[in-house]
Amino acid sequence: MISSDAITWNAPNDPHPARAASQRSYSAVAKGDLDEWLTVYAEDAVIEDPVGPSMFDAEGKGHHGHDGIRAFWNAAIAPVDRFDFEINDSFANPEGNTCANIGRIRTTFADGSYSTTDLIMVYAVNDDGRVASMKAYWEPERAMASFTKGDQA
Repeated sequence: MISSDAITWNAPNDPHPARAASQRSYSAVAKGDLDEWLTVYAEDAVIEDPVGPSMFDAEGKGHHGHDGIRAFWNAAIAPVDRFDFEINDSFANPEGNTCANIGRIRTTFADGSYSTTDLIMVYAVNDDGRVASMKAYWEPERAMASFTKGDQA
């Protein structure tokens, strides 16, 4: 299921539809492929990353539909040079359409600076296996506190 060396999966890996969709999402982000990423999400999907008001969503209402998701990509994902995902656990009810992944994401910028975000990501998929809702629970202040400057030379 995982198609990127930027993803370390240390969690259950059964073929649950929400877990598979989360892995497709991580893979597309790691490749920097917006078009592929949008295919993972339903046309009316909502992303809350992080949940609540933040630098990416001042009102805390989420990014709605492909236009909103594309705008989120441009603000939060496109400026990053490299993403490294480490998923350390994943919980998914075999009879349900949701999974919760626990892990961390290291975001590295072109100058080598980086930050590490510890988080819980909850994915809910529709009957087609596309993400209808993604909620990422993390604290921007903690992520910013991990910021490490890169080489400026």
